[in-house]
Amino acid sequence: MSTTIKKPAIDPALFWPSVIVLLAMIVPLAVNPEGGKEAVGSIFSWVTGNFGWAYLLTGIGSFTFMMWLAFGRLGRIKLGAPEDGPEFGTLPWVSMLFCAGIGISICNWAFVEPLYFLSGPPLNVEAGTSAAAEWAAMYPMFHWGVVPWALYLMPALPIGYALYVRKVSVLRMSEACRGVLGGLVDGPLGRIIDIIVIFSIVGGVGTSLGLSVPLVSELFQRIFGFEDSFLLQMGILALWTIMIAWSVFNGLNKGIQTLSNINTGLAFALLVFILIAGPTVFLLNLWSNSFGLFMDNFFRINFWTDPIAKGGFPEGWTVFYWAWWIAYAPMMGLFVARISRGRTIREVIVYGVTYGSIGCWAFFAIWGGYAIDLDVNQALDLQAILSSEGTPATVVAVLDTLPASDMVIILFTLLCFIFLATTVDSSAYMLAATCSKELTGYEEPARWIRIMWTVLLALVGVGLLTVGGLKAVQTSTILVALPMIPVLIILASSLIKWAKEDFGDQLNHDVIARDPDNGQAVQVNASTSN
Repeated sequence: MSTTIKKPAIDPALFWPSVIVLLAMIVPLAVNPEGGKEAVGSIFSWVTGNFGWAYLLTGIGSFTFMMWLAFGRLGRIKLGAPEDGPEFGTLPWVSMLFCAGIGISICNWAFVEPLYFLSGPPLNVEAGTSAAAEWAAMYPMFHWGVVPWALYLMPALPIGYALYVRKVSVLRMSEACRGVLGGLVDGPLGRIIDIIVIFSIVGGVGTSLGLSVPLVSELFQRIFGFEDSFLLQMGILALWTIMIAWSVFNGLNKGIQTLSNINTGLAFALLVFILIAGPTVFLLNLWSNSFGLFMDNFFRINFWTDPIAKGGFPEGWTVFYWAWWIAYAPMMGLFVARISRGRTIREVIVYGVTYGSIGCWAFFAIWGGYAIDLDVNQALDLQAILSSEGTPATVVAVLDTLPASDMVIILFTLLCFIFLATTVDSSAYMLAATCSKELTGYEEPARWIRIMWTVLLALVGVGLLTVGGLKAVQTSTILVALPMIPVLIILASSLIKWAKEDFGDQLNHDVIARDPDNGQAVQVNASTSN
């Protein structure tokens, strides 16, 4: 079945309150950046100090639930009618999944996160030691691995079920909660859930913008010799907005899929180049060692809150990351659900968690391992550069050590541009879908609504860049993620309730789907990838 463009039909009761409150938050940040810095610092300390445990339990709980779904009876359910095959082949599906969920953030962190852990390792490991280097190489595998991808998929499956099994006519998170909340989703409670989702998406994307624009600004300075300025950052943001607007205007197949495919090829080429040009054997040994260390300490690091020493590591890193993934989860849930028609629940989980995690691990194993090698072998004092000049300058310093560094930096800059575009255009697409009155899984939201959300996301980036600093973007993420935790629990419960109502004893079959004509459960052939 082909995808159609929806006629302009915005839901004013959801769209305008969200926009007004959003602008009310952005404008004060831009007008009074100093006051904004003080406020976000206080909020960050209060939330992480009181609710860090909740973020950690949500992470490991989501992973456990995903494994139960994937390898249990509910994993056999097909998201679609009996005759529906996958709308996208496995490779394009994985490319869109990865590029939407990770984006430029991995370009920002892959080189430098291990360096932070070298000087400030977890679990009271002594800084600067060989043990610190091993933990520095491993911890990003935790922060960017199976638990984050499980968090991403938590909303995807209930939404996909609502779209393609229950055949609802709106692409909204609240509709996927109907299994538990019933008719309450048609009233104020449903509106509150959708507004929470909108702010969660905006906060997550705002974090990416706040971290990424300074990185590309530094790259532009290196390539073109520009002086660092707020005007340069605004120019970069404007270029991004134009690229993203083009992508969301062209929709899933022509826009988002095209950018994702280009980005996957470019990222793979840069990974292979650095693996070959760098200390290949060291990188492979370090990756193998990191995986073993990760497996040995999986449960310890997932539950570690550092309650006695209170060194601040879990709050500053793991809690922030889990909040970031939770903030992005609504966008990823809506997006993954939209592109997963014709796949089983098991396929979505196994492919999503496996390929998503391996993709992230490859970046940190190769790029992060290369940075660790430069630092520990004293080829370049990256920790000193990181401390004095910040993350963007450190990334450029690492790239400058590679052969043909001028060309590598140009390609890396292009990768950053497309990576963020794929994340933001997916977010703008899903925000537009959420604010549309009626939208099935076979339709796309109106183009003008997509463009409007692209511009609004750019304005959020301006507000966070005005305040400046990692603390501001961390706080925006942690704050918007907190109310999403109970929503995730409701979504999971709703999925289980629906599945039992719709399929009952039929869950014993290999693959099952719901006939849209009579609502009966039928056994079908396993879906195959295109």
